[in-house]
Amino acid sequence: MSYTIITENDTSKWEDQTGFQYHFPDRYLKFLQPGTKVIYYKGRLKNSAFKNHRLSSQPHYFAMATIRAVNPDKKSSKKDYYAAIANFTSFDQPVHLKKKDGALFEKIPVNRERNYWRDGVRQISASVYKAILSAANMEMLDDFPVPYNSNDNQDWETIGWEGGKKVVYGTRYERDEELREKAIKIHGLNCMACELNFEAFYGQWGKGFIHVHHTKPISTLGGKQPINARKDLVVLCPNCHAMVHRKKGELLTVSQLKKLIRGRTSL
Repeated sequence: MSYTIITENDTSKWEDQTGFQYHFPDRYLKFLQPGTKVIYYKGRLKNSAFKNHRLSSQPHYFAMATIRAVNPDKKSSKKDYYAAIANFTSFDQPVHLKKKDGALFEKIPVNRERNYWRDGVRQISASVYKAILSAANMEMLDDFPVPYNSNDNQDWETIGWEGGKKVVYGTRYERDEELREKAIKIHGLNCMACELNFEAFYGQWGKGFIHVHHTKPISTLGGKQPINARKDLVVLCPNCHAMVHRKKGELLTVSQLKKLIRGRTSL
């Protein structure tokens, strides 16, 4: 198992897409292979227009993922590659470069002290990887499997874009951790659609794990609004949560999802 930091800039001339694919030169190929565990990193904010689209203006780690496949960029004359990303999970809070004791998470070799941060891809040890995840409270997601796709050898890196290149960025909405805890206290840890309980299924490893779903997407709230943990939040397993959000512009209710599960029929 290998572990690597990958840098994402606020702007890019490549057809990168956060959590889907990552473009890199061939000198980093040895660090980015199928199965490699990666942590996303952003450097210091240089353009204030992107301030609200980051977790922090300072250099920080902001997500974890796994490399699913690597293929050549057929449009490049410089032996560049695209990595397909799997299991992308963003952090709820930024993890800055230094630990609480002031030491850097990444171990900088003595002969690289002056130019270490110039590398967009940096291999790290398992202990550094786990330390960053621990700081982000993400240990439970560390061992998600890499989904296999028989079409990974095809031109997946060109799918979804036509014409000129563009910069793509998204908005991150604030979440209240206390509301999540209240929702779990009220609704419990069984998925409210399929009734899966992670501790019952996975044992101690699954204890306390569940997703909390907003019945009304927070992106539609128009700013900070009061949320009722009993009425506005439900608990779902990741599969049911994904099905609720599967179609853009069409959000299923828990009742509709239960109908699909029990009847295996269309809505």
